[in-house]
Amino acid sequence: MSPQPGESSPGESRPGDRRPGDPRSGDPRSGDPRSGDPRLADPRTVRTRTRLHEALLAACAEQPLRDLTVAELVRRAGIARATFYLHYTDVQDLAVDTCAGIVRDAVDALHAWRGVPDPAAPPPALTAFFTTAHGHAGLYRALMHPGGGGPLGDTLHRELRERSRTERAAAGAPAPELIASAVAATFTGVLADWAHGLIDSPPQDLAADVWRLLIVLHRYGAGAAARDPGDRPGQRT
Repeated sequence: MSPQPGESSPGESRPGDRRPGDPRSGDPRSGDPRSGDPRLADPRTVRTRTRLHEALLAACAEQPLRDLTVAELVRRAGIARATFYLHYTDVQDLAVDTCAGIVRDAVDALHAWRGVPDPAAPPPALTAFFTTAHGHAGLYRALMHPGGGGPLGDTLHRELRERSRTERAAAGAPAPELIASAVAATFTGVLADWAHGLIDSPPQDLAADVWRLLIVLHRYGAGAAARDPGDRPGQRT
């Protein structure tokens, strides 16, 4: 769903911009020849990271993240230990990138969705994401604190907010900073609390609830722009 000038879609807030200096970010300040979107990188790099992601998810299905070692992961992935360190600093770095990648793929698919948002029918990509996340709840709990903090929570919030803000501003949609912060905080906080059992909801129901929240946030952005500035808090005379 691509936002039109003055409006936006719930799917616009897909993450993607990695932090400056991250060797996987494509940021020229990283000074890393491997930088760039992994989907556009050297096929060998993509294959290596995919194998590591798969190895991590498989291992986490059998034991807690805290018990995993680089040695076990490279054995499962069938790569050399030295190769691991060309891509990641440690197990947690790999875990954050793996989970964040799952979210990015889901929100990319959500962004590509076309049609008029129906509050009663969340896009299949959103339901599929929460279904997948449910199967790896232990991993998400290890990387996110209740409320949305933690290494994965911080990464998702930063990326979601920046992508949403950038896309809303480029499309001329109203209140880009406000809505971007609200979207990032809502998605990250709900995901974290759900992983920690603070929200008791099956994946398909949670997807429907999150979809409705995103629609409300984006519609509020349009409504806020239409209000008379004199009606806004702190601006009344």
